[in-house]
Formats: sequence, structure tokens, C-alpha cells
Amino acid sequence: MSDTNINIRVDSEIKTKAEDVLSSLGLNMTTAINIFLRQAILHHGIPFLISNESAKNKPKPGCMKGKIWMADDFDAPLDDFKEYMQ
Repeated sequence: MSDTNINIRVDSEIKTKAEDVLSSLGLNMTTAINIFLRQAILHHGIPFLISNESAKNKPKPGCMKGKIWMADDFDAPLDDFKEYMQ
């Protein structure tokens, strides 16, 4: 397998902060980008959720599955939560 170069432009502050985080994980920028690209191939897309601010605070369907029993003083009918339990 032959290597190739990718040239990208990134804000210098973002690059520095990312390098600090990656360094704390024992990674360099090249390794992190290779991980990202391999995960993109594996997932056939971006390997993490990208959403706008309004979607970020909205519960995802299924996020409450198996967790309703943990609530104390739970009076609401379960029908109200069916969409979140699929």
C-alpha cells in the first residue's frame, strides 16, 4: 500500500487544541486522521452524530429503553413514553 498526502487548512487554535487532546491520548494528528478515515469507511459515513442545536436537546427514540423502571415516584402512564422505548 502506498502513502499519499492530504493537505487541509485548519484554524491554528483548533489545530493546537486538537494536538493537545490527541497527545494526551498518545496519538498524533496523522494517526487520528487515519482513524477517522477508517471509521468513515467502516460506517459508510461520518462516524459520529452531527446535529444542529435543536436536535441536540431532543431525546432520541429508544434512549429510555430499559431505564423507565429506575424512576422514583413515577406516576405518568407508560403510553406517554412509548415513542422513546422502541
